[in-house]
Amino acid sequence: MAFIGFLVTPKSNNIVKKSFPLSKKYYKNFCKKKTVFNLSANENQSGGDVSSSLNDSDIEARKIREEAERRRQEEERIRMKKQMKIDRLNAIPEDAEAGTVEEFMYKDGVKDILEQLDNDLVGLVPVKSRVKEIAALLVVDKLRRNLGLDTGVPSLHMCFTGAPGTGKTTVAMRMGQILQRMGYSRSGHLVVATRDDLVGQYVGHTAPKTKEVIKKAMGGVLLIDEAYYLYNASNDRDYGQESIEILLNVMEENREDLVVVLAGYKDRMDKFFSFIPGMSSRVGNHIEFPNYEPEELLQIAKVMCRDLEYEISPEAEPIFFEYIKKRMTMSYFSNARTVRNAVDRARMRAAIRLFNKATDKGSDGMVSRQDLMTLEKSDFVSVEELIARGENAIVE
Repeated sequence: MAFIGFLVTPKSNNIVKKSFPLSKKYYKNFCKKKTVFNLSANENQSGGDVSSSLNDSDIEARKIREEAERRRQEEERIRMKKQMKIDRLNAIPEDAEAGTVEEFMYKDGVKDILEQLDNDLVGLVPVKSRVKEIAALLVVDKLRRNLGLDTGVPSLHMCFTGAPGTGKTTVAMRMGQILQRMGYSRSGHLVVATRDDLVGQYVGHTAPKTKEVIKKAMGGVLLIDEAYYLYNASNDRDYGQESIEILLNVMEENREDLVVVLAGYKDRMDKFFSFIPGMSSRVGNHIEFPNYEPEELLQIAKVMCRDLEYEISPEAEPIFFEYIKKRMTMSYFSNARTVRNAVDRARMRAAIRLFNKATDKGSDGMVSRQDLMTLEKSDFVSVEELIARGENAIVE
């Protein structure tokens, strides 16, 4: 048995490799010392692992203590808040007055808006009644707040169902004004959107479009017309689903700063809600807009003429009334929109009539104020003209 070592010579400082013989006794002692050294090294490494584990345990225990303390502080905060509310309510005298309903209706201008809604919309009694109910809820909620009673912002998201031209956009605009006057929205403005405004044409395009529309509507009312087109049940990859998910999140997280109104035909909206139950649960107010009666549509025409400083002559009223009744049985009828188009057509015919009369050779060219304000029976489309154009013709 030999031990190999290295020597440095004194004179030349050269390193010389040299082998030293070892007896069995020295070899055994050497091996024992080597084993002890290895054991010592292993013990040091193991000690480091134990120390690291202990540190990790201390950190975990500290996190648990901090979380428990946080929960305790939160519970204490909630308890103190409840106690403060109880103390405040106990301090309110039984005969304390929060104010009168009329005071809030006049002061905030809600009464003026409701009266304006009555003037703008003919008929629609159920719709006006529902709007007044929502306004009453907001007024009473404000009275409660004056006394320090617990109040929470009610669900103001709405669904308007009905045929085109029944006043859904007008009611949404007035509703936004009421919410703004009562302090439930910052500006009360109305943004109208359809699927084309919300849904993109390729991957990554829908989210920016939807968020941009929502950003414009923040602080007011977002009316989504024909909302059922957002969901395509026959196509799982349709991008409308992404827009719906964004809307659902905003309707829940930002319900105090945005009112979403979904509009469309009732049967299609019901089907849409069956596909998207999360949307139905977020809409707390459902208002159905009935179709107008012929008499109401004639009254609407008179209101439109009044706002434009026109008047329908007594001879023209029965002609226009018969036109309305016949037009209601034909295709592409849209209630008040059809009436508005008919009034616009009558104004154009009146202009042509007056122009031709004033430029006639035997005329002095003078046109009176009454001439400029009156729509005669010849200015309106007659039933005979409608029949001549065919049942499926697109007419005004």
